[in-house]
Amino acid sequence: MKKYLLLFCMMAIVQLSFAGSMPSLDHSVASDSVVIEFGKSGKIVIIVENKEDFEKLKLMNINQIIRELDLEEDEISGETTIVEIKKKDGTSKQVVKVTEDGAETEVYIGNMRLLVDETGENTKVRFEPGLKRKSDPPFRTYFNMDLGINNYLENGSFPTSDKPYAVKGWGSWEVGLNFMASQRLSKGFYWNFGLGFQFYNFKFENRDYQAIRGDESIEFIQRTDVDGSKSKISASYLTAMTLLELDFGKMNDNGRRGIRVAAGPYAGYRLGGQSKYVYRDLNGSNKSKDKQDTGLYLQNFRYGIRGELGIGRVKFFTTYDLNELFQEGKGPELNPITFGIVF
Repeated sequence: MKKYLLLFCMMAIVQLSFAGSMPSLDHSVASDSVVIEFGKSGKIVIIVENKEDFEKLKLMNINQIIRELDLEEDEISGETTIVEIKKKDGTSKQVVKVTEDGAETEVYIGNMRLLVDETGENTKVRFEPGLKRKSDPPFRTYFNMDLGINNYLENGSFPTSDKPYAVKGWGSWEVGLNFMASQRLSKGFYWNFGLGFQFYNFKFENRDYQAIRGDESIEFIQRTDVDGSKSKISASYLTAMTLLELDFGKMNDNGRRGIRVAAGPYAGYRLGGQSKYVYRDLNGSNKSKDKQDTGLYLQNFRYGIRGELGIGRVKFFTTYDLNELFQEGKGPELNPITFGIVF
């Protein structure tokens, strides 16, 4: 099947090369050209330089012509470049490229795509004219959203359930809205940077405890006079971040099918902070909320490390604050950590 695809590619090359010089259907063929016609309108034009080349051509068949092309194939990706145009700046532009993946063969001719599927009993051929392949711009801007689950580490481990500030994973959400820019440094290597708004919630596992602002530090008091249903502290930040990203898919010309990894620092300024306690009377009536919008001795600045892992179209992230959540001596020594997904 591949030799017929190569034959088709040769026909396309001739068409692309001579389309501008043949404005009408009444073509005149030069005396040093050989025209092979087949079907209703198929043609292969072979140009020879001298009589010796013509005599050699008469001794060749189509299989030998294809072998004479001496095409080099990438053993890993299965790609074979048939025609490449070299530019003055040293870069090259692929005109025809063949990619083989088992029983599937994909041919790009300019912006046209030919797909041959031989996986089933019958061979399927699909032709897509005017296909636009996605480009990789040197600089772009974009918007994304983080959705994650928060916790924090105390002396390198998660607080145990007997601590009043132990976090319940489900409900301790982090939402981030980020405006980002990406500068391509080289093929598959990017510098990403931007600004974002992060909203953190730390929902306590023990809902009988309420976080309040004491005279000298944050205090966690146990409410025995009411029936607590929700207790949490929250904070919002304006955050600047920068990451270096390696896209192995772009490096190997596989697009989004590769793995992407990124890492870098971030720093943020706190915009707000509060505690929220939701409760009912002991008899189950009169649902109430108690909020303290005082910051609860939270740090005004935060900084840490962010990591990202992309697999296909899915991207995961994690952040870890290198400084503590509360001001020194004003609360437990807790370093926030977040795991989530990027949309």
